[in-house]
Amino acid sequence: MEEMFHKKSEAVRRLVEAAEEAHLKHEFDADLQYEYFNAVLINERDKDGNFLELGKEFILAPNDHFNNLPVNISLSDVQVPTNMYNKDPAIVNGVYWSESLNKVFVDNFDRDPSLIWQYFGSAKGFFRQYPGIKWEPDENGVIAFDCRNRKWYIQAATSPKDVVILVDVSGSMKGLRLTIAKQTVSSILDTLGDDDFFNIIAYNEELHYVEPCLNGTLVQADRTNKEHFREHLDKLFAKGIGMLDIALNEAFNILSDFNHTGQGSICSQAIMLITDGAVDTYDTIFAKYNWPDRKVRIFTYLIGREAAFADNLKWMACANKGFFTQISTLADVQENVMEYLHVLSRPKVIDQEHDVVWTEAYIDSTLPQAQKLTDDQGPVLMTTVAMPVFSKQNETRSKGILLGVVGTDVPVKELLKTIPKYKLGIHGYAFAITNNGYILTHPELRLLYEEGKKRRKPNYSSVDLSEVEWEDRDDVLRNAMVNRKTGKFSMEVKKTVDKGFRCGALQRSWEIFLPRECNHRRRPA
Repeated sequence: MEEMFHKKSEAVRRLVEAAEEAHLKHEFDADLQYEYFNAVLINERDKDGNFLELGKEFILAPNDHFNNLPVNISLSDVQVPTNMYNKDPAIVNGVYWSESLNKVFVDNFDRDPSLIWQYFGSAKGFFRQYPGIKWEPDENGVIAFDCRNRKWYIQAATSPKDVVILVDVSGSMKGLRLTIAKQTVSSILDTLGDDDFFNIIAYNEELHYVEPCLNGTLVQADRTNKEHFREHLDKLFAKGIGMLDIALNEAFNILSDFNHTGQGSICSQAIMLITDGAVDTYDTIFAKYNWPDRKVRIFTYLIGREAAFADNLKWMACANKGFFTQISTLADVQENVMEYLHVLSRPKVIDQEHDVVWTEAYIDSTLPQAQKLTDDQGPVLMTTVAMPVFSKQNETRSKGILLGVVGTDVPVKELLKTIPKYKLGIHGYAFAITNNGYILTHPELRLLYEEGKKRRKPNYSSVDLSEVEWEDRDDVLRNAMVNRKTGKFSMEVKKTVDKGFRCGALQRSWEIFLPRECNHRRRPA
């Protein structure tokens, strides 16, 4: 298993080196014209039979290794989100220099034929994928996929973070502004992963925790918690006067108290302020809580078209190592929310921290190819190994420019193949978990509600080890693995025999090891 981890990580590392070298040699050209293979438009013709622009002929052939999907194992192609312009200069330049990854994609596949999808997710939004495959829009003609929202991208691009989201619900936020504000909060939640902690506070003359039962603390940004908070967002309504000073004081106190407990991410901290204006710069509050160290970054989102209070919000963000953006319409939300990820990635970029990240096990039904990758038990369960790509150009290196994230998918069944079952004994088994204690693979992991049914459990990707290793009542085993303790240890457990009629005490032993490619706090144990 350790050797397999190493091979996948080395494949990703070669992609990183090639991408950074290609970008280093590239000079941005705002007038660059370049015809690339657009994954949606390839092989499409107009009514006269001519290929569409960016839709040149792209040879596709069924391949056994990819479940007989029609792919091109010689070239990659590029997907651009529907809400972005295919020929935007930033997109075209990025696609142009990233063409050099084609050789590395093919070379990686030749070295390790067990590899499946390899890809580069750009910070500009485009997604280069190998082998090339045609993407089909949904029934509305839309492809909502944005690689920057995927867990593998977020975990590789940023460090774990504690976030307090402040939402203005004063009377001036009525109507469309409040709708945009709610969508902004929802988009921010999309960018948070299992390594992050958060809370949401609405404010006018008073503070209103979106979930009153969780006031004064932060919760883990897992799928269950995020969906719970989304449901409560609909209960917000606008009235009264916005007292931002009260909200800022509360946010700083929460972050300070939570950090002192040793809980949370123990890393980056941020306050996200969503409002239609601020009448003051509140420098006395920042001087009290955040200066001179500025450990908490302030990100400000101005809702609406008016710019009367923009200067105050810009100052607040810049004075606290954050970022300011204005969101005028619902269409602006997603792209503007993404900007904060680039800011939080700067320390990693400046320090050139190329950490390898392994995600929890998941079934990705977003991509068209993933929907068709199935085995006898249904859709394939997989994990992703990813690594960030940084700019090494002299003029940008000191600013910390994230170019994107490269990754490759690893089916969990490939992990299981590496386990020498004959060494485990008749009652032995192997399993792996992430740094959060979530199961990567375990014989007791049940994805479906019933055998033979296709309906998946909503939280199948965040099943904690304690839910299946129920004999570990004090979480001794779980905590040892999460804290990356290695070696052998044993525990007395009670086991039923004779179909449950008798119970006996047994001594059970475990051996924990940490693959050398997984010594980072966000990787599996």
